[in-house]
Amino acid sequence: MDLREIRELVKLIDQTGISELSIESNGMRVAIKKNPGGPQGAEERPVPAAFAPPAETKETAKFIPVASPMVGTFYRAPAPDAPPYVQPGDIVQKGQTLCLIEAMKMMNEIKAEVTGEVVEILVENGEPVEYGQPLFYLRPVS
Repeated sequence: MDLREIRELVKLIDQTGISELSIESNGMRVAIKKNPGGPQGAEERPVPAAFAPPAETKETAKFIPVASPMVGTFYRAPAPDAPPYVQPGDIVQKGQTLCLIEAMKMMNEIKAEVTGEVVEILVENGEPVEYGQPLFYLRPVS
């Protein structure tokens, strides 16, 4: 890992909602922590307007959106020839992997925060996503 790669990691941390990252490569370990308050108590960065969020309707207001925690590329499956992690209508458990987001050649699993039914997948496979962009709608189940 060279200085250029470390700078790229710092830039990724700055541009996303990630607050801490630790990587080990070729016997070198790099840990980066983002100051939670930011410089001089700056507030959390607003969601970029680069994507058009789906309009909330009376029906979708009942659903829980799963938003992207980072900027990257959305993948529905662990490999191109593998089946997708989830399909609309699937019941997922809290902590179950829903998709992957690739950021800086690192694959990040996005997991369900609640047990529920996958109502809608809002992003196409291989599509770039922004921080805070809704990826799925889940209907909570008991």
